[in-house]
Amino acid sequence: NLQEAGRTGGCPYGLRCHWWYDTTDRLHTLDNRRYTTDHESGSNVTIELELPEVETIRHALDREIAGRKVKTVDMASRATLGRYRNRKSFASRVEGRKLGPVRRMGVTLVIKLDKEDLLVIRPGAGATIRRHAARDAVQPGTEATFTFTIGGQFRLIDPEGASELFVVAAEDLLTEFPDLGASGIDPAGEMVPWTSFAGQVLGRKVPLKDLLCDKAVVVGIGELYSDEILFHAGLRYDRPSNTLSTQEVRRLHGALISVVNGAIKYRGTNLEERPFVDVYGEPGTYGDHLAVYGRAGALSERNRSAIQRIKYKGRWTYFCETQV
Repeated sequence: NLQEAGRTGGCPYGLRCHWWYDTTDRLHTLDNRRYTTDHESGSNVTIELELPEVETIRHALDREIAGRKVKTVDMASRATLGRYRNRKSFASRVEGRKLGPVRRMGVTLVIKLDKEDLLVIRPGAGATIRRHAARDAVQPGTEATFTFTIGGQFRLIDPEGASELFVVAAEDLLTEFPDLGASGIDPAGEMVPWTSFAGQVLGRKVPLKDLLCDKAVVVGIGELYSDEILFHAGLRYDRPSNTLSTQEVRRLHGALISVVNGAIKYRGTNLEERPFVDVYGEPGTYGDHLAVYGRAGALSERNRSAIQRIKYKGRWTYFCETQV
């Protein structure tokens, strides 16, 4: 049920953006990064926001806010405004302006404004973006409230103040933030042939989990989806990337595309220790389809052996003994 609705060439100003839509026309949205508890150490570990959740956010925001005019911007503090001397200097750059399409560059949201400017949102750890009516109670941790002339508000809820908001001229975006133009393959964007992917894989000598989590190779993949991709590809997390055969590279490429787009279809993953709700407060349901992540001790769907987990670089990694 997934269709790609945009290509790089269709992004305003020639920027490398990607977007797609679900043909069922379901409206859904965001969270951003989230916290999970390491039950053995008792410490809180920050889990990066991953691509399926960001694309879920982007899709709903685009449907909800594109074409609306901002009446007021209320900032609770300067926590998310590191580029501005005060709250008013940011608000004045957005108030009275019409919002255009919402695009995504990696895991950064880019909203077109009139007069050739862009509103950029980099969600931080623990943040969410929610659609609200103006009369709705304000949730603790709400950092930014954008009120429209007609049709309610959208709010950035970020108790940690780790997000970043700023307005930049479209022509200056990649100059000021070159990392946005240096991202790797976008599994939810323009299709990349497996042969191009093979060059990235075989040209490096790194563990496969590290490869998938390297934004210079693939954008928006982290702890959860790397484990799922590697399971479906039948490959171990610590397998050196340059040892893969042609067939194994093709399997890895196919699993990458399949897992990411499957997670987008189900609006991301919501787990008790890794919560995710969309802009309307509805949880993502890809957790019902996870094969290994968070399932240590459960039986593998591949051979009915117990799913294993191991601490890898300070985080739990989940896998099956059939992965080689």
